[in-house]
Amino acid sequence: MTAAQLKKLKEALVALEKELTARGTRKLEPTKTDDVEKPDEEDDQPLVEMLQSIASNRNAHDASTLKRVRAALVRMQSEPDDFGNCRDCGDAIPFARLTAMPYAELCVDCQSKADPRGGRATRKKLTDYQ
Repeated sequence: MTAAQLKKLKEALVALEKELTARGTRKLEPTKTDDVEKPDEEDDQPLVEMLQSIASNRNAHDASTLKRVRAALVRMQSEPDDFGNCRDCGDAIPFARLTAMPYAELCVDCQSKADPRGGRATRKKLTDYQ
């Protein structure tokens, strides 16, 4: 990896760290309509629970991503020559993958093996419903 590529990745990691830190925790609340003076809280409960669940999942994802970004910055600082190499097989992670996800530790092959589903597709296909 060239020094220019390493610098570009470091800038991306620092920017991502600032963005995630600035976000903080999010809490979603349903919007109330102006024409209703006192909404029925019992009717709103499923919506509130759903929005809180979404916010909780987003906060957990942000915290996980922030942890990975900070670990990547530490790796970049402590081992600049090895940054961009797969943690498992040692092969170079393609720069395009690192550009999209600068905190990636694994190449695509090793990541697919590490995924809980073993690299199998998790999305449903139209033919799955016939």
